[in-house]
Amino acid sequence: MLSLLALGLFLASAQNSVSAQAVPQTIQLQSRVAPVSATLRRRALNPVTVPLADFFLGTDLQWFGNKVTFSNSPAHFSGNMSVGTPPQTVSVVFDTGSSTLEFASTLCGAPCDNQVKFNSAKSSTFVDGGTTSSITFSTGVGVDPVVGANYRLTLRSGTDTVAIGNLKAPATSLFLITNQTAKFGIDPFSGIQGMSARAQGIFAALISQGLPSLFSLFLTPLSVGNAEMTVGGIDTTKFTGPLTFASLASTSAAWTLSSPQLTVNGVTNSVLQARRSIIFDSGTSNILFPTATANAMYALISSDITPFAAEPGAYGIACNKISTLPAVIDITFTSQSGSPFNLTIPSSELNVGPFASNPAICQTLINAFDGLSLVGGSLLKHYYSVWDVGNQRLGFAAI
Repeated sequence: MLSLLALGLFLASAQNSVSAQAVPQTIQLQSRVAPVSATLRRRALNPVTVPLADFFLGTDLQWFGNKVTFSNSPAHFSGNMSVGTPPQTVSVVFDTGSSTLEFASTLCGAPCDNQVKFNSAKSSTFVDGGTTSSITFSTGVGVDPVVGANYRLTLRSGTDTVAIGNLKAPATSLFLITNQTAKFGIDPFSGIQGMSARAQGIFAALISQGLPSLFSLFLTPLSVGNAEMTVGGIDTTKFTGPLTFASLASTSAAWTLSSPQLTVNGVTNSVLQARRSIIFDSGTSNILFPTATANAMYALISSDITPFAAEPGAYGIACNKISTLPAVIDITFTSQSGSPFNLTIPSSELNVGPFASNPAICQTLINAFDGLSLVGGSLLKHYYSVWDVGNQRLGFAAI
């Protein structure tokens, strides 16, 4: 999910406090985590692997985590991400399109009843920040376009101890959700852990304790399972072939790469050959492009794909026509070595399912959003991706 604030300034958060006397803890990981490479040997913390659940609503386009798995030889044990003293568990979507931690709290009434709520009154280490604010997201859960402020959270600032397993960050900046729009009501997770290109929150705290400043995503369809995020490392068992890295296109907190060209079914045109900055957002399902770009792409797929008036920004086609349409989308980038490479969205992603208001019409992959170019789960699930904060780059390997 991408905050509107992320389009300019990301939501500011207080500097995290990590005790100078804190002793880094080493977690023995299960075997599926990549071996420590020679370049990463001098560190205090090893990577951790977070299993991710597929939030399946007819399509495999969004994932969230509710457990962190460690190995405790010879068996292994699981622990939830926790907040407070004593710890209270929270489940979150790990979102590269935002930068802060926010989750449902007992300050939120009926709108948050579908989520587990954090009770700040039961935490001896919680400190109320005294500030109320709101955040509006320009992309949301699922494939529907965002209309107005239908993805909006009302927040109360604070700090508390945040932990992943035995790794703790005291006085970490966070936000309690005190109200939310109905669109968030279907979420099975309690909140959002931002994983922007600027390390914040618990990720920043772990980096200060010696964890390498990167994380990796392995997003898989529900039928495959075992999706995961590795914090602080790369799981080389999840892909074959080399990783290709590209430098971030800006110094903002957004994960943005510059692209000189889009092609559809091997064909391009003057609109698609314009250079554009594209945001990579693990919390968004579809891909978003300005209206002119979306229209130019659909023109190369089928003239039968048209805007769906009931949901501004969405497009659709008769469901009985969509399965035979070729719709291979290639997005070109430039690697750190100077060579062009493509990231490909296959034709199988074109159909994201029928519209609830008209089941005979199926929604298509690209949403129109003027002023924004963004790719989400429909691309990311076809690649193992490495999000390297320290070197300000993104890496991809086919899976």
